[in-house]
Amino acid sequence: MPLARRSLMEAAAERFGWRRAYGTTTQVDALLTEQTETAYREAPDHEALATAKHTDVLAVQPGVLDARGRLLADVLYLEGLLAGARKNGLALELIERLEDVVDHGHELTVYSTDTIRTTAAAHTAGH
Repeated sequence: MPLARRSLMEAAAERFGWRRAYGTTTQVDALLTEQTETAYREAPDHEALATAKHTDVLAVQPGVLDARGRLLADVLYLEGLLAGARKNGLALELIERLEDVVDHGHELTVYSTDTIRTTAAAHTAGH
């Protein structure tokens, strides 16, 4: 939402990293669209950077390690949300969606781990 349309409270909440709940799917859809547009707009040109910086297998490793760490932290946070949803008897559909995202998140950390190991193995094989 453009700054002119946001309330002072929303601007302050965003500044401090707080989130507010949105009560309608229209509001959620607008937020998700804005979030996606912002991510793509603010993302650097990954292909150009990767081509210039990642010229061997070990050069890829630190970025994957960093991403895996963030993924794992986020998945563990989502597990907490799932545990709370279960404990509080929230909607079954919500619990199922949280289970899906947690399962897929763990799968991403496993793939990331495999990728990190592959960088080391490929480096060793190349020497």
